[in-house]
Amino acid sequence: MATTTVPNLSRPVRTGPVDSNRTFKLVIQLIVVLLGVAFALYPFIIIVSSSFNPANSISGQQLIPDNASFANYDKLLKNDQTPVLRWLINSIIVSGLSTVMTLIMTTLAAFSFSRFRYKGRQATLLATLVIQVFPNVIALTAFYLLLQQVGKFAPALGLNSLGGLILIYAGGALGANAWLMKGYFDTIPRDLDESAQVDGATHWTTFMTIILPLIRPILAVVGLLSFIGTFNDFLLPRVLLRDKDTYTLAVGLTTFLNNQFALNWGVFAAGAIIGTLPIIILFLVLQTQIIGGLAQGAVKG
Repeated sequence: MATTTVPNLSRPVRTGPVDSNRTFKLVIQLIVVLLGVAFALYPFIIIVSSSFNPANSISGQQLIPDNASFANYDKLLKNDQTPVLRWLINSIIVSGLSTVMTLIMTTLAAFSFSRFRYKGRQATLLATLVIQVFPNVIALTAFYLLLQQVGKFAPALGLNSLGGLILIYAGGALGANAWLMKGYFDTIPRDLDESAQVDGATHWTTFMTIILPLIRPILAVVGLLSFIGTFNDFLLPRVLLRDKDTYTLAVGLTTFLNNQFALNWGVFAAGAIIGTLPIIILFLVLQTQIIGGLAQGAVKG
């Protein structure tokens, strides 16, 4: 009777000497990564610890405070003089609407720069980039005077209004984001556009049905960066908003630090932790798209 031999499919065991140089490099890389993670997380851990510290102080702050409690959160949410939830909602409204407007304008501009060839295209591209070189603080006085004049005809878009702040943010976010998104558009083959046009599709139909679904990763990246930048901004809303009910969270939290004899660091830290929740949620929702957008968005300029 013939016998069959079963091949050994197990992975052979390496019996040679271990590469000590490779092991040493891996250990060094692991140490560098751990140090980087510790350096990045240490400030966040201190803020979390301070938010649970009933002593309401950051001097001699421990990683695990004594008698940790939710007293700071309770004081933060139940104080009628400091409407934190209103400030948080204001920040979400301003950041969300300005991000949507930024995505609409940036996407259309980047599609035009990438797909069309017209006189003045290069000059416009360069102008949008050069404008972004100058920080917003230089134009702060111009923004103030602009909203002051606009408010005479449309109070909802003037000073001390969320609408005016949204317009300022949306108008100032076009340049760098247009360049980033244009680089992603350039990675999409033009053959798709030509095939659609052969079938009778217009430029708008091609953009909406073919191009737009392919650029979701870069939309997620630009949207997240715009939302975070607007949500965390302090200077513009501090100058343009005057009423406490219209404050954003970044401006409102500073009211806990105005009294030099009673700085509420614990309450301030609790508000900062609450303010991180929308960004964390948004990042978790968009994380799969963000990886692809960051990897491909700057391939071409």
